[in-house]
Amino acid sequence: MEKEQNYYAAPQAAVADVGGFSAEDLEARKASRGQRLGAALLDGVIVGVGAALVGIGAAAASKSGGGTVAVVIGILIILGIFVVNCVLLHQNAQTIGKKVLGIKIVRTNGDRIGLGRIIGMRIIPIGLLGAIPYLGGLISLADSLVIFGTERRCLHDMIADTIVITD
Repeated sequence: MEKEQNYYAAPQAAVADVGGFSAEDLEARKASRGQRLGAALLDGVIVGVGAALVGIGAAAASKSGGGTVAVVIGILIILGIFVVNCVLLHQNAQTIGKKVLGIKIVRTNGDRIGLGRIIGMRIIPIGLLGAIPYLGGLISLADSLVIFGTERRCLHDMIADTIVITD
């Protein structure tokens, strides 16, 4: 006797598991402290160019009434860098500096991390804690120094449950 076929049942198919990263692979691909420092410095220099233009323009504007063009250009550069970094973070969890150095942010299990988690869990908590008078400087320092532990993760990585790996 033939088995009845139910045309409304879910399809039956054998699908091979497409795995992400294994724990050993993630550990082997962790970015070095030097790579992370280099990316942070590069990002800082890029933003610093726009900030320098704002500062120079503001100083010139206060002395002679000119310099507003430099201020506007500096602000546009900073906004442009912010937009580019947000797009890169959304697409591949990288800032400009991370992209140049070939590293990116992932969850500790190897999954992709979203822009909301990057901003909401990596940037905002440390930024808010760093703004606390007197204590904020210590928290910011601790955030950076924790990377010298065996896991090579900063405090903001631990809060957001992320690691930085080579791309």
